[in-house]
Amino acid sequence: MSSLLKIENLHVGVDGTQILKGVNLEIRPGEVHALMGPNGSGKSTLAYALAGHPKYEITDGSIQIDGVNLVELDANERARMGIFLALQYPVTIPGVKVADFLRHAVSNVRNPARKEGEGLVAMREFRKEIKQEMEALGMDLAFARRYLNDGFSGGEKKRMEILQLAMLKPKFAILDETDSGLDTDAVNVVSEGINRLTGPDMGVLIITHHERLLEFNRPQFTHVMLAGRIVETGDAQLAHDLHADGYTVVRERHPDVAAEEEAAKAAKEEAVAV
Repeated sequence: MSSLLKIENLHVGVDGTQILKGVNLEIRPGEVHALMGPNGSGKSTLAYALAGHPKYEITDGSIQIDGVNLVELDANERARMGIFLALQYPVTIPGVKVADFLRHAVSNVRNPARKEGEGLVAMREFRKEIKQEMEALGMDLAFARRYLNDGFSGGEKKRMEILQLAMLKPKFAILDETDSGLDTDAVNVVSEGINRLTGPDMGVLIITHHERLLEFNRPQFTHVMLAGRIVETGDAQLAHDLHADGYTVVRERHPDVAAEEEAAKAAKEEAVAV
């Protein structure tokens, strides 16, 4: 049976402020979705809420995979269900080697019932797989012995996110501005890596401000977020139009939501001034 990630009427608040106000979205394996919108529209909030970040409070709605509601599950349980989040700003973990981190993560995802202290993926199998994936991403094998993201450049951190994606093989990958801060060569490497991994067994949600990542990973669906709602959905042409023309026309088509966006911006500026 094909899996389904279903987001229904999702409302999310952060520190008492409502950010998402009724998001509806369905993603199936094999589909590439792009999520675009101006700064502050709620794109990253959606990503973190899906992954289970404790700061993001789900106040209404549901997130389901194959009918199982993830709202009450912790982040690690959601990962075992098949959710993967590539971070815009990957975390550095000194003292934890890349290979050790990935071997434990892979073992937990492939054997969801595994308890700490029980058997890991066989070392020979793991070494063969990580070597293959690192070579495909153009990564020096020495990185596997380094501490996770410690001293890595921006491009190296993003390659590391794609390496995790390759090793964990989730049902649904959420890429939160993976192209942010990268030069053209690094964007090309990351884009090709995502394209290589996208297939019939994985659905992808690419959150981006830019079109570069979408040139390699053409979306079947493009969604526009404004003031915490998805206000429009189209195909790859919509992403191209947004890149060329910005969000002025979208705001004109949705004046009520645009007015809400302006009111929220003004309230935030007033709070900062105080």
